[in-house]
Amino acid sequence: MKLAVVINGSPTASQAATTALRYIDAALALGHQVPRVFFYGESVHTANTLTTPPQDESNLTQRWQDLAQQHGIELVVCIAAAVRRGVMDSREAKRHEQTAGNLAEGFELSGLGQLIDATLNADRVITFGGQL
Repeated sequence: MKLAVVINGSPTASQAATTALRYIDAALALGHQVPRVFFYGESVHTANTLTTPPQDESNLTQRWQDLAQQHGIELVVCIAAAVRRGVMDSREAKRHEQTAGNLAEGFELSGLGQLIDATLNADRVITFGGQL
């Protein structure tokens, strides 16, 4: 089964991104496909390379990067939600006259078209962290 995953919850104020990560691990182990994960709303903070968790906590951004690299999963971050929250790549930073980008490697900025494409090509859409 092909799954589209959407995450809405903040990585610091909810368990949405962590629960989604565990869900995807389990789904992949069962032979399901997860070609793309879409980060929307507050979940875009998951893609901030400047986030530094305490040493005794897991680095959620790194865990997503590792999962994506191991399984060829696209990590798509809603560009409108990200820029609004100060998460952007170097190109967007320049466009908005910021000094630097902070989008973590392995994540990409894109629009809602990527979410629509993922839902159209999936057998199921799983959402973590509330409604769209």
